[in-house]
Amino acid sequence: MSPTTYCHLNAAVPILRLYFEDGADFRPNLRLSRQSIQSLIAAVKPDCDHGWEKDIEVLVFLYWLTHAASYRVVSLAFDIPKSTLHDIVHRMSNAVIGILKQLIAFPSADDLEAVGEGFSQLAGSPAFSVVAGAINGCHIRIKPPASDIQCYFNRKLFNSVQLQAITDHKGKFLDIFVGYPGSVHNARVLKNSPVYAGRLSPPAGKCILGDSGYLCLSAPICLMTPYREPVQNAVQAHYNRKHSRARNIVERAFGMLKTRWRSIFFKALEVSLAFVPDVIA
Repeated sequence: MSPTTYCHLNAAVPILRLYFEDGADFRPNLRLSRQSIQSLIAAVKPDCDHGWEKDIEVLVFLYWLTHAASYRVVSLAFDIPKSTLHDIVHRMSNAVIGILKQLIAFPSADDLEAVGEGFSQLAGSPAFSVVAGAINGCHIRIKPPASDIQCYFNRKLFNSVQLQAITDHKGKFLDIFVGYPGSVHNARVLKNSPVYAGRLSPPAGKCILGDSGYLCLSAPICLMTPYREPVQNAVQAHYNRKHSRARNIVERAFGMLKTRWRSIFFKALEVSLAFVPDVIA
């Protein structure tokens, strides 16, 4: 008895046609290389043994992320029902969230030395070899709920939720915490995050770097901030310059993230507020 055929692949869909062409470059359309897409397909595990092929679902999901388009627009691009597209996007989002901790994690004890050496090179000072990461927050535009609009209105005069991130010396994300409204101060977001409450990082003898929006801390985590302006002497000014050179890697990481996924980070996300943290993560 032959298996039932639910559907046939529509080779007329441009993205699918591109996918099945050997050597075709995906970066202009899906923001990732073919190798990265294949790695993602291999990493996510399907939660069922029927329905759409996993590689097709990954392509649909990446297209939706890349263009931040409505479900209607993407469903027309792939010639699939809008309800099916909604299910694919949420199913793939859950799959990616499921492997997040495998990819975004603090370095091992063996790798900390290399991270410290990297930060000392960024700063141009061996004193920064004790640094294990740099922290900052990023505002992601959203369409706020009508009932709590003031909670999401930030100091930059737009509505947002916050992405707190810690990166290493290369801009690799080590930890993220997403979801606090834009009006909440960076220091409060940190105090309510798992990395602070659980003392997850940095380990003893190490510190992380933050800007003047954070408090200088020795416990429960060690956080080094710059001296307040105006500085009192040349030593403080020298320290602030070195600190800024090392800490700015987290700003560059946000810049690379926004440039890669500009459709998400340069306009308001048009998804439900509950789904926003998953999309950003």
